[in-house]
Amino acid sequence: MPLITVDHTDRLAGSFDRRGFGLALNRLAVELLGATSTKCKTRFRRTEENVVGADADTFALVAVKVEIFPGRSAEAKAALAEAVLEALPEYLGPDAGPVQVAVQVEELDHLAYRSTVLGV
Repeated sequence: MPLITVDHTDRLAGSFDRRGFGLALNRLAVELLGATSTKCKTRFRRTEENVVGADADTFALVAVKVEIFPGRSAEAKAALAEAVLEALPEYLGPDAGPVQVAVQVEELDHLAYRSTVLGV
């Protein structure tokens, strides 16, 4: 655990090192939350259209949602959110243009969550 979802504007596809960022996210979860590295799961979803702001020209968007089991302090969750914001620019190419970034760290219902590895 955690389960991380990164939604990003389609136009970032060629300038976003998703794998590198995913590995960085997983390392941050281990470092800041004490997560087990083999249990970190990060998925990326390309979104065709995003609208940020009320003007005709809009920013690209990267929205990161980190779902974790209860028990982490508010300070630990805030530290993770800040670390994600700080890490992202390294994985965006110079042609990404302006990018609006949002990070949400929230608790997951641990009683309703299940995970396993199949085919091993």
